[in-house]
Amino acid sequence: MDEVEVVVAHSARATLRVGDVFLKVDADQARVDAEVEAMALAPVPTPELLWRKPPVLAIAALPGTTLGRLGGPSTGSPAAWAAAGAAIRKLHDAPPPPRPGRAGRSAVALRAELDGECELLLTNGLLPADLVSRNRRVAEAALRPWTPAFTHGDLQIAHVFVDGTEITGIIDWSEAGQGDALYDLATFTLGHEQHLDDVLAGYGTGVDVGVIQAWWSLRSLLVVRWLIEHGFDPFAPGCEVDVLRSRM
Repeated sequence: MDEVEVVVAHSARATLRVGDVFLKVDADQARVDAEVEAMALAPVPTPELLWRKPPVLAIAALPGTTLGRLGGPSTGSPAAWAAAGAAIRKLHDAPPPPRPGRAGRSAVALRAELDGECELLLTNGLLPADLVSRNRRVAEAALRPWTPAFTHGDLQIAHVFVDGTEITGIIDWSEAGQGDALYDLATFTLGHEQHLDDVLAGYGTGVDVGVIQAWWSLRSLLVVRWLIEHGFDPFAPGCEVDVLRSRM
């Protein structure tokens, strides 16, 4: 080991890689508590917890590679996406943790947050009015009653590791808890709509694709301004703004 890799860093938390160890620095100990609890309860492979010395959590690197990243090509085969879908279904079918997760916000709270965020996007001139209004209408379908499931809460494809068609682990559980299962599926396929059928082939039946599409719009509208303010680029090809444009 001859270097420290900054995996992600912003005002809320930072993750560093040092050799085969990931160091997560997070001042919010409740969030770290939720992550440790979720990894212990999850019925899918998770990283080995090496040690914890607040505000640092050390976990072992996982074998394999990720399925890709938002804005980039997928490196996984259709069978690997299907295997991921099966693992996600196993998670969602497990008894959920006692606390609500990021995917567990109420429709009332989400609607208020969404309306406020859309207003700021327009006031600050970040997105065209027709793009915001169209996606706001699409997003409404996600604001409906749902049965609480064990959700990851931030199930980006960069958080799922595979070796061939074997899921070797899922990382970053700080947003896990009770929530809407379709939020996880939408986050996982965001920007990779072409793989949704593969994921659902492994996940199984009982999925409303229209709600997943609504979550694509809702999630993207909520994060565009945050991403810009924290040095990320939601306008990059294949990222959140392209997802919003695809709904037009």
